[in-house]
Formats: sequence, structure tokens, C-alpha cells
Amino acid sequence: MEKLRLDKYLWAIRIFKTRTQAADAIESGKVKWNGDTVKPSRPVSIGDIYNVRTSARRWTIQVTNLLYTRVAYEEAIKNYVDITTEEEKEMNLQIGSSFYTGKRLSKTGHPTKKQRRDLESFWGSSPDAD
Repeated sequence: MEKLRLDKYLWAIRIFKTRTQAADAIESGKVKWNGDTVKPSRPVSIGDIYNVRTSARRWTIQVTNLLYTRVAYEEAIKNYVDITTEEEKEMNLQIGSSFYTGKRLSKTGHPTKKQRRDLESFWGSSPDAD
């Protein structure tokens, strides 16, 4: 088969959602091979070890099989071995717990619908009905 690009491999094993995201992460230095930054076009070989850093997690993976197309998660995880150290796994838990979920923090900003209804029932009518 043909050579397999690093960005395509990271997309195929489902570390990144799109191939563009994988290429951008590689170009910005978030993927390292032997401690060095690499290019998205770098050919992947069996036995290569990569350090991958995303906003939610850090991995150290070893390539066990080449995967040319994107497949289901259950099949994708069979093509690499996660050799992340225990220290990095603990850091992943801390990163994951501080990750922004998109939910509005309590008691900040505009009231929710339920809070507005409670206010209306307390005041007797809509506060905007002046």
C-alpha cells in the first residue's frame, strides 16, 4: 500500500475529529515524535511513538498497525497502544475536570426561564410590563 500520512493516521484512529484539525495540531507542535515536532505529511511506520496533546487530554501512543480509512472506534483502538504514563493520566483528569462545558455558571448573566417565571410569580406580573 501507499505511504500513510501522520495527519491521516491520527484522524483515522479518532484522536482528532477532522483531518484538518489533525494537520493544524501537528503544525502547531502539539504532536511530537522522539521529542521533535513533525510535519503532517510525515510517513507513519509501525512501532513509531507519538506524544499527542489536545485541549482535553494528552496521549503517548505507539503505532501497532496502519489504518488508511476512518473506522468505528472499537476497530480504531486496535491500531495503536496507549502507553501514557500514570503521571500524565493524572494530569488528564485535572484537565478534564477544568474543561469548559458550555453551561452557564449559576447566578451569572441573565436569568433562566425558570428563574424569570419565579420572579414573575413573586412580583405578581412581568417586570417588563411597566
